[in-house]
Amino acid sequence: MLSIPNREFQIQWLRAYLEAYKEFKGQGSEVSDNEVEVLYVQVNQFALASHFFWGLWALIQTKYSTIDFDYLGYAVVRFTQYFKMKPEVTALSLP
Repeated sequence: MLSIPNREFQIQWLRAYLEAYKEFKGQGSEVSDNEVEVLYVQVNQFALASHFFWGLWALIQTKYSTIDFDYLGYAVVRFTQYFKMKPEVTALSLP
């Protein structure tokens, strides 16, 4: 099953990412809690969308692909993760 880092780890990583990005762009390196929270919400919403997209893609591949791969099993993994994450992610809102 897929393992996703917890909120605390994601927040630390996103803060470091934004600090490095701002420094690279010559905008200093100070990052507000609000900037980190906005990115956290966006990243998790797009991760949710990604699980749904790849699950749907795998279902289509199950029907049409000539490659010997367990697309149906892959679809189950992606949709399982989608439904596992959905309640928490849909409860998020931008600050």
